[in-house]
Amino acid sequence: MSTFSTVEEAREYFKNDRFATVNGMALDELTEDGCVCSVVLGENHRNALGGVMGGVLFTLADFAFAVASNNRHEGTVAIDVHIHFLAAPKGTRLTARASCVKDGRTTAVYEVKVTDDTGRDAALFIGTGYKL
Repeated sequence: MSTFSTVEEAREYFKNDRFATVNGMALDELTEDGCVCSVVLGENHRNALGGVMGGVLFTLADFAFAVASNNRHEGTVAIDVHIHFLAAPKGTRLTARASCVKDGRTTAVYEVKVTDDTGRDAALFIGTGYKL
């Protein structure tokens, strides 16, 4: 059973996730088992070397984790997360696909894969959420 009946309802709820939304993260798709979020990359997402800042990948993955886990069980907070940076993103857009790996009584584990619009795997995020 989903918390949100439509993707629009979820977008309205998560507009209050200000750090993610101010930095351009958007919810594209929502299912009972996961979601797809994305960000169009701009100059404000770059580090001093001109590459995409690691925090952008983390924020996008964390946002997707939050959307997916709170859709499955409203009131879920992260208790442990890990990110593996796999390759420097290229292109102009990042996409994060979150899916539930394990849904337990009090915790749930989600996998979030972040890719760029050239098809490159940029990051793998694993998050454990605690159901409040």
